Amino acid sequence: MWQAVRDNQGNMTTTKPIDVELQGAFKFFNQEPAVHGIDLDVKQGEFFSILGPSGCGKTTTLRMIAGFETVDAGKLFIRGESMTNVPPYKRPVNTVFQSYALFNHLNVWDNIAFGLRLKKLPLSEIQSRVKDVLAQVKMEGFQSRFPAQLSGGQQQRVALARAIVNRPAVILLDEPLGALDLKLRKEMQLELSNLHKDLGLTFIMVTHDQEEALSLSNRIAVMNKGKVEQIGTPSEIYEQPRTAFIADFIGDTNLLEGQIVDIDANNLQVLTKQQLKIIVSRREFSPNEKLHTVKVSVRPEKIQLSLYKPNVQTNCFEGRLVNFMYLGTRVNYVIDLAPTIRITVMQPNIAGIIPNPNTTVYAWWSEADCIAIRE
Repeated sequence: MWQAVRDNQGNMTTTKPIDVELQGAFKFFNQEPAVHGIDLDVKQGEFFSILGPSGCGKTTTLRMIAGFETVDAGKLFIRGESMTNVPPYKRPVNTVFQSYALFNHLNVWDNIAFGLRLKKLPLSEIQSRVKDVLAQVKMEGFQSRFPAQLSGGQQQRVALARAIVNRPAVILLDEPLGALDLKLRKEMQLELSNLHKDLGLTFIMVTHDQEEALSLSNRIAVMNKGKVEQIGTPSEIYEQPRTAFIADFIGDTNLLEGQIVDIDANNLQVLTKQQLKIIVSRREFSPNEKLHTVKVSVRPEKIQLSLYKPNVQTNCFEGRLVNFMYLGTRVNYVIDLAPTIRITVMQPNIAGIIPNPNTTVYAWWSEADCIAIRE
């Protein structure tokens, strides 16, 4: 059922019900926490990604939702029902694995129909459902083929069809595109997004691919060392990372350490050990945080470069071009601003002229294009 809540202005609005909720969930292996007291909720119809490096606990979290791992402490609810002691086959979820887990001795039709036959549904309903789902994943005409006769992308579609045909409340995706090559992965990202919109089901995806999570998700939970460090929309995660780990893990960034030496109503003034003065939009900092150490995150694409000193008053620094990487549509530059401060700058390839290494350059960015992160 839909829930009525008040927004920040006090107006009544509705929010979608929660399909999956974890409350203080722990999972221990050899008495060590692989998942460390995480809280998250996934709304109905949402494409929710759990993102993080290898060993951060993201796959274990997905396996707890699926029922393949127990929740050792805390609570797990699906559609408001506690999943304590509920086995995987009785949960309203279906999992799509990176390995696809198709039955090699069954053709496409029988792979998709397998779960429906276990439920002993009428033959007419099985035929109708399989036919419909084959059309949804664009695999009509392939029903008689066996997995070995399919490409990686086609096998992925069959694995999705087998999950969807059971009409679960939630689809769990465990690195679903990880086995595909880059070009096919890009194509399947678009197909997965379209499929999610067409079906209206709740998707929960585990991935270590930042671009995949950013492009597909309504919201993302970033995990590190068994904990959730931040949950937010793709733009919130990328533009407003709450920790240095997230800033560094999501995309590329330059992290410049310094001390807050002044705070006014709009900005922070951060001074690095090399005496570079950086002006940062204040955002969530309070006046009593003066003299605190912070890291300033500046995304490479937010930095401008010039061979001549621009008429810019703040965050403009003279540097030396150390190296560059030509990438066709863009060029990545490595710049030394000080003996121990090296930054990366990404510029679109529009000028066609690349200065030689050791050339003096000027790098600058606005106070709104950088963010201070507490240590």
